[in-house]
Amino acid sequence: MPLGVTVDKSRHGLFQKGGGMKITIVYDNEVSKPGLRPDWGFSCLVEVFGKNVLFDTGANGSILLHNMKKLEIDPREIEEIVISHYHSDHTGGLSDLLDINPVAVYVPSAHRGMAGEGFIVVNQPTEIRGDIFLTGELKGIEQSLYVKTQRGLVVIAGCSHPGVRTILEGASQFGKPLALIGGLHGFRDFNVIEDLELICPAHCTQFKSEISSLYPEKYIKAGVGTVIEI
Repeated sequence: MPLGVTVDKSRHGLFQKGGGMKITIVYDNEVSKPGLRPDWGFSCLVEVFGKNVLFDTGANGSILLHNMKKLEIDPREIEEIVISHYHSDHTGGLSDLLDINPVAVYVPSAHRGMAGEGFIVVNQPTEIRGDIFLTGELKGIEQSLYVKTQRGLVVIAGCSHPGVRTILEGASQFGKPLALIGGLHGFRDFNVIEDLELICPAHCTQFKSEISSLYPEKYIKAGVGTVIEI
């Protein structure tokens, strides 16, 4: 287990609101406990600095809301939504969520028609809250989210279409990457992540077993219901 990191598969760990960072996976191809629904897609709730930010919305609104209910997450308490890229497995739950809670939605500039009141197009690195940053669209494809903590940057990615190296290099302008959570697709340049303290490959990652074998001390298995506290 990475030093100083608690992984809790319930909603009742050591996290105190405003006193740390908590990432709850609410949509993924796998589940980490019974009663939750897996599906192809990704979404996670980031609780940090007293704020609740939802990163991506999975592929299906009913599955997203089911998992939120089971995980005791109130969608009305989400304050902002970040969309990594326009693929339906990351945007499919958005309309159902906005029907409940019409909050601001940050989308990359290649948003393919995702526009309107409440949609904020991100063209460049942007600080959306104190120490919470968006990369802006990388390589014309996708944006990631960075959270600056006292120990380093926590990086959250949707599918890593621009490449893990590009995403981590982009993070360097804000600080040293500490953790990487999310979809990594066909990433296999494994030395790029050797200096991280935590790696949680989710969703579309093709080489999970290889990453786990190389870095067992820093590897966290993803699934709906997995909670990472930093």
